[in-house]
Amino acid sequence: MEEVFPFCSYRGLRQVPQIPTTLLSRNAPVRPRLALLSSPRAARLSLHTPIPLPEKPPKLSPTLPLVPPDSAPSSSSSFRDKLLFLDALGVDLFAAAAAHPALAAAPLADLRAAVDFLRSLGLAAPEIRRACGMCPEILTAAPADLTAAVAFLLHETGVQGRDLRRVIGRRPRLLVSDVARRLRPTLYFLQMLGVAPIPRHASLLSCSVEEKLLPRLDFLEEVGFSYRDARAMAMRFPQLFCYSIEENLRPKAKFFLSDMRRELRELRDFPQYFSFSLANRIRPRHQSCKEKGASFPLPALLRPSNEQFNAQLEVRISSSSPLRRSPLWLASSNTDL
Repeated sequence: MEEVFPFCSYRGLRQVPQIPTTLLSRNAPVRPRLALLSSPRAARLSLHTPIPLPEKPPKLSPTLPLVPPDSAPSSSSSFRDKLLFLDALGVDLFAAAAAHPALAAAPLADLRAAVDFLRSLGLAAPEIRRACGMCPEILTAAPADLTAAVAFLLHETGVQGRDLRRVIGRRPRLLVSDVARRLRPTLYFLQMLGVAPIPRHASLLSCSVEEKLLPRLDFLEEVGFSYRDARAMAMRFPQLFCYSIEENLRPKAKFFLSDMRRELRELRDFPQYFSFSLANRIRPRHQSCKEKGASFPLPALLRPSNEQFNAQLEVRISSSSPLRRSPLWLASSNTDL
């Protein structure tokens, strides 16, 4: 009697076929003797029809490495070390790398060298965190470039050593600005305008003359100022170079001319007008004066606090305006100048 052994179990078969052992030595494909489907509607399988077995994904060997042994572990370890190092400083590596993609591939040693350099300048941990967050390029800058920028600030712009920490904390991008192509040309341009003292406005040195400084002078001329007046305004109030043309200068100039209907000479003498909020200070105070029939010079209109302005407004509307030839009119016009 021939020996049989179980072939396999297959879903849908009522009877598991048995294969004689004498057939194992033959080269012909093994076929079941009987295969009946469990569903009465299913067709019966022919004796000459092989049963397809379900394909299963190959199992990975537990010893098969999932990553190249030479590169991936060290790369993963390096990234983890950088993540921990920056996290200890309070710097988000992912946010910094999004702003400066080269940071993701920078060696940890470069990051340590940059942070040590900032510490040597006297920056505390919160200042380092702020500087790296504002300008992540510092973390990948070469030490020689950082040293060159500091030397320029100290020896050419006149920044005092005790003020270096404040200057860099206010504008960290100074450290990664090229001395020959950015810092020195901007210094010469500011000196030509007569901006002084330069150390007080050192944050402007990282700005491009062609892309930022000149376009703002051109805008002032577009508004109606002469070439000379535009440069005088920038010399008197260099922060003008920091404001966006479309989001700050243009809407405020339009409101000054069309709604306030004031003369350009007032804006020429008080360019600090552009530093005040249009929505929170300029428009509300102008509207209050308009409703109560009062008028103030620009400095008196914008500089005082809300309490001081309201008090001045009450005094102004409760008393008659002095004559132009009266000393009181001059004193009123020069309030807070």
